[in-house]
Amino acid sequence: MKHQVFSEELVASVVSELQIANLEQATIGEVLLVASRLEEKTGIPFIRMDQGSPGLPANQIGIEAEKAALDRGVGSQYPAAAGVAELKAAASRFVKAFIDIDIPAEGCIPTTGSVAASYGSFIACTQRIPGKNKVLFIDPGFPIQKSQLRIIGAQWEWFDIYHYRGEALREKLESYLSKGDIAAIVYSNPNNPAWICLEDSELKIIGELATRYDAIVMEDMAYFCMDFRSDLGKPWQPPYPPTVARYTDNYVLMLSSSKIFSYAGQRMAVLCVPEKLFHTHYPALAERYGDSGIFGQTLIASILYMITSGCTASTQYAYAAMLDASVEGRIDFVEDTREYGRRAERMKKIFTDNGFHIVYDHDVTQPVGDGFFFTLGYGNMPSGQLLKELLYYGVSSISLSTTGCEQNGVRACTSRMREELYPVLEERMKAFHADHPL
Repeated sequence: MKHQVFSEELVASVVSELQIANLEQATIGEVLLVASRLEEKTGIPFIRMDQGSPGLPANQIGIEAEKAALDRGVGSQYPAAAGVAELKAAASRFVKAFIDIDIPAEGCIPTTGSVAASYGSFIACTQRIPGKNKVLFIDPGFPIQKSQLRIIGAQWEWFDIYHYRGEALREKLESYLSKGDIAAIVYSNPNNPAWICLEDSELKIIGELATRYDAIVMEDMAYFCMDFRSDLGKPWQPPYPPTVARYTDNYVLMLSSSKIFSYAGQRMAVLCVPEKLFHTHYPALAERYGDSGIFGQTLIASILYMITSGCTASTQYAYAAMLDASVEGRIDFVEDTREYGRRAERMKKIFTDNGFHIVYDHDVTQPVGDGFFFTLGYGNMPSGQLLKELLYYGVSSISLSTTGCEQNGVRACTSRMREELYPVLEERMKAFHADHPL
């Protein structure tokens, strides 16, 4: 007899009710709906490892700054398309203090979360040079970014980095870039979903090839300084987090407030464009938009403004205050977010004690760290089947197959784990292991 928390019939009825075509290929949003509906119908709590939403309170300095901005009356005026001056200056200082890279305030562009930053960047990158219109994903990665390319009708290539770490990355990248049609290269570092971290040697390869083949690297720093294996996040002092910005001028950085300050609900990020790229003139952009064709200006005024017409003014002041407080040492965002690493360590142990293995378990020179996400496999069970089987035991996750991953497994997020749920997870995974002997 199986020890499932939710019967297969009940899960199937909920999937049918929610009109989900294929549970094994379900999106994050669909898994979330299934878990929420099962909780609602039964009153039995789920272990929620699906959506990567912050599990810590929003930063108080940001909240107070946002309230103060509203009290000053900023809510009655449209913010400038390029962003409020205070945030642009704060972002430029923050990038220098924590990454040791010089990006002028002009190139620090507020966006409605990094999702808007990547959307606008995809448009500008794929339209700047005729015939250079594809995006290359270093996967596994964030499925939403491929959905954005579907909307704009851009094509993409992808590969799973699992077998191409270190020097092996060069030949693999060159096999795509040498065709001449790759406009941009995308990855997150640390990685969503695998929590692997590209090391300096790999970023140097990416940077050198981006320059040689004129591709723009879109580096998503959503989990900024959250590689807790290194003592990162001390303003004005090394070690600084690895970045492709040290190895090419062809890059943009996406810096979100969602995870480092738990400010996800306010949708705020900064897209950092270096001076050389910001001022590069592209005739194809000028012709298409009837503007200057200067990359940064077109991106701001002719693309991003058409998507969100600027960002919420009060939230820009909130983000500026949090960035300034970090630079001045009044916020230690790395210590604040270290809780995710502690959760990951405890959760991983429960799973590995019960027959699971970590799928992406190593970087080039060291074991993968503990942080916001990790990946789980169970024997040779296919990704979609593991997602479905875990749901029967009251654990929600997302299938690695939806992230551009060729390995079997699921992504687990630590953000919604609570102290009282560890014994529940342990009990359920013992049952899972007993019902699925390896």
